[in-house]
Amino acid sequence: MPRTQQAPAKINLGLHVLRQRPDGYHDIETVLHRIDWADTIRAVPADTLSMTCSDPALPTTTDNLCLQAACRLADAFGVTAGAALHLDKQVPYGAGLGSGSSDAAATLQLLSELWGLDPPPHALHDIAASIGSDVPFFLQEAPAAYGTGRGDQLSPLTSGDAPFRLSLPVLVVVPKTRVSTPDAYAQVAPSAASRPFLPTLVSAEDLPRWRTALTNDFEAPVAAAEPAVAAALRALRTTDAGYVSLSGSGGATYAVYNTVAAAREAQAAVQSTARRVHLMLP
Repeated sequence: MPRTQQAPAKINLGLHVLRQRPDGYHDIETVLHRIDWADTIRAVPADTLSMTCSDPALPTTTDNLCLQAACRLADAFGVTAGAALHLDKQVPYGAGLGSGSSDAAATLQLLSELWGLDPPPHALHDIAASIGSDVPFFLQEAPAAYGTGRGDQLSPLTSGDAPFRLSLPVLVVVPKTRVSTPDAYAQVAPSAASRPFLPTLVSAEDLPRWRTALTNDFEAPVAAAEPAVAAALRALRTTDAGYVSLSGSGGATYAVYNTVAAAREAQAAVQSTARRVHLMLP
């Protein structure tokens, strides 16, 4: 019987690029928050590793993070069995929503089950981090986490004694453009200047405070370089949004609303100009 695993996307609630590291990566701090927009990975036993995808534009060779995850998991635990993977792609890629990273994490979880592995969490985390900085986040059960280092050092975000989860509707708008993460990093100016502590700022869920203090360092340079991203941000700011931001290194944008009615009205207003739109209700 096929086994399946959901691969949810994420948005970033604030993102500070602090400094470039000797290894070529950057130290950042951010809050990552899952959203209910997801791909689905399916796996069945097979003699070798192979992959298909619902989107013919995506590679299904080892350039794909799912196959990279499968190969690294097999190598790490001496697995000789194979698997036939199929990716049902729903979340846009190249949008700062982490969908490729989430697909890789879901593949690690799915094949651990299919191959009868019981890897310790630290081992799976290390494999995930070797694939991409966002991949470890999607192994977590917590809906939100504070990420430091490359974004792979994670602390679950809480509100009181409970895991933090946005209690307000979020409208995600993906413009008709794709933004390369290396290009975005090439445009951003790192700054280690003191700024509000993201876990405290985010968990208060105070939208007026977010508008003045919750920032994504990629937003200004990406919007300047990509007119479609700038237009999406402007369009969301003309709606009754409580907070508007870029997600990750772009190009997806999102807005947080105080009411479902306001979010639905905004969705109708921006739908025709975007590549994709997704409304997450609390």
